[in-house]
Amino acid sequence: MKDNDVSLSRRSLLKGATAAAFMISAGAIINPMEAWGLEVKALKPETMQTLIQMARDIYPHDSVADRFYAIALKEYDTKSASDAALKSQVEDGVAKLDELATAKHGTRYVDVGWESQRVAILREIEKDPFFQKVRGGLVVSLYNQKEVWPLFGYEGESAIHGGYVNRGFDDIDWL
Repeated sequence: MKDNDVSLSRRSLLKGATAAAFMISAGAIINPMEAWGLEVKALKPETMQTLIQMARDIYPHDSVADRFYAIALKEYDTKSASDAALKSQVEDGVAKLDELATAKHGTRYVDVGWESQRVAILREIEKDPFFQKVRGGLVVSLYNQKEVWPLFGYEGESAIHGGYVNRGFDDIDWL
C-alpha cells in the first residue's frame, strides 16, 4: 500500500465513530454506533443532524435510540422537497440555533456539550414558529411509532382487546 492510499476497515470505522455520533456524507447522515443511516434529499444532512439533536433535547428519553427521532423528523425532509416555505423555515430555524450556539459557546448547536446549555438555547426560541412546528410535530411523529411503545411500557390500543377494564386496569400492586 502506498503512503497516500486510504484504507478503512469496519473496525477502524467503528473505532473512529466513538468520537462523533453521526457521520455526515453527501445526502445522508449515518450513525455507525447504532448501525443506521438516513438519506436526506431536500434538507442539508447537517440540518437533519441538528433537528435530531433538537428533538432529543425537547423530548429526552435515554432509552429511545436516535433512529426513532430520525424517523420522526424524516417528514420535514420529504415535505421540504415540494414546499419551499417549509424548507426555508427549517433551514433558517437551524441556522438560528447554530447562530445562538456560536454566540454563546463558540460552536454549532449539535456540538454544544451539555444538554442544559442546548436547552437554554431552545428556551430562547421556544415562541418561534419553527420551534413550535418541530415540537408539535414530534408529539405525533415520535410517540406514534409502534416500535417505541414498548420502551415506555405502552401495550397499544386496548379497544381491540375489550378495553382496559379487563386488561390491566386494576393491576396496580403498590396500593
